[in-house]
Amino acid sequence: MPLPVAPLPSSASRIIMPASQPLPSAMPFWMIALLGLITAIGPLATDMYLPAFPAMDQELAGGHTGASQVTLAAWFAGLAVGQFSLGPLSDRLGRRVPLVGGLVLFCAGSLGCAVVSGFDLFCLCRFIAALGGAACAVIPRAIVRDVATGAACVRIMSQLMLVFGVMPILAPSLGSLVLSFGHWRWIFTIAVGYGVLALGAVLACLPDTMPVGKRISFSMPGMIGRYAALVREPVFMSSALINSFSSFVMFAYITSAPVVFEHLLQFTPGEFGAFFGLNAAMFIACAQLNGLLVHRLGLSRLLDGGIMSCLIVAVLCLGLSVAGVAGPAHPLLVCALVMGMTGSLGFIGPNATVMAFTHHGHQLGSASALMGTIQFSLAAGSGFILGHVVFHSPAPLAVVVTGGCLCMGGCNIWRRICARRAAGAS
Repeated sequence: MPLPVAPLPSSASRIIMPASQPLPSAMPFWMIALLGLITAIGPLATDMYLPAFPAMDQELAGGHTGASQVTLAAWFAGLAVGQFSLGPLSDRLGRRVPLVGGLVLFCAGSLGCAVVSGFDLFCLCRFIAALGGAACAVIPRAIVRDVATGAACVRIMSQLMLVFGVMPILAPSLGSLVLSFGHWRWIFTIAVGYGVLALGAVLACLPDTMPVGKRISFSMPGMIGRYAALVREPVFMSSALINSFSSFVMFAYITSAPVVFEHLLQFTPGEFGAFFGLNAAMFIACAQLNGLLVHRLGLSRLLDGGIMSCLIVAVLCLGLSVAGVAGPAHPLLVCALVMGMTGSLGFIGPNATVMAFTHHGHQLGSASALMGTIQFSLAAGSGFILGHVVFHSPAPLAVVVTGGCLCMGGCNIWRRICARRAAGAS
């Protein structure tokens, strides 16, 4: 059953639609589902090919172990560049044109990854795919904020955020499934097919939600100026950093999970997959509960509770890991602590995202792009840190997660101070 959504703002009467499509009176469920499928492209393309790294090292890099990590760096570089450019373009051209162009680039780059034989050329194709894939992260959030505000926006954003949170958890398992019956290049062929389907759906169904009267002229000085203004705006930056550090925590778990659960806790592949699925269900449930509670408790209280809960569980995990309690002797305790942290994230990302966009309806593309760039940069950072650590207990994961939670807490204090000052000034 679709969740209720708010009516379109009064400016919706000026939204430019394809001639064959009537103007909707609210964001329908099919549009929410389509935006979720588009949002899934980024995390799927990031993590689905991770299980193929050993085979790719052999085939593309002559057996050089770890060379495939460079392809991931090329992907993140493309995401950063793509989000910085596509955000302002969507504020100038509307949402449909940059999204269509991004999907075309993603399909072309993924097709190159599926067929090229040279390592350097593969990295270039991966970079090109990321340039296009960046649109799938930036523009759906801007579309939601174009159409819905307040609690309705939070409910829809919660659904998009759960896609962003769950797909990195499930994508490696999907990649392993593909490798169980096919070549690693099949993963990129599947990515091409997914991108083509998304492109067809956008062309056939998705309206442009950016009114012509609100579009901003594009220029390099103007783009730099808008980003500089966003960086100087404390409510946006504090909220964007909260959301980005929540991704830092999530990717810390994703990066370290195979080592912690399969090697340290001696989970079988089946047990590991079952826990991944259960943990994904926990995140989904909390993200949906957040959308249901926002009317009663409000954005700020839910965000405060999520950050405090995540910090308490992270500190508890760190203390028990250092004491030798949380570890191979008590694997279920480690599972419960990790699920507590993951569930808490379901109350953080959606609320922080909506707060970040509150005062930037006139430049949602730029705001979404900057937040996405920060988000992916921090997420990659957590993976880089834990990729160079030796695990004798869950303590390294707990240290990184605790650091991320402390950063979220500090940014939340900053956000609350800024909100009080703004309220006092008004």
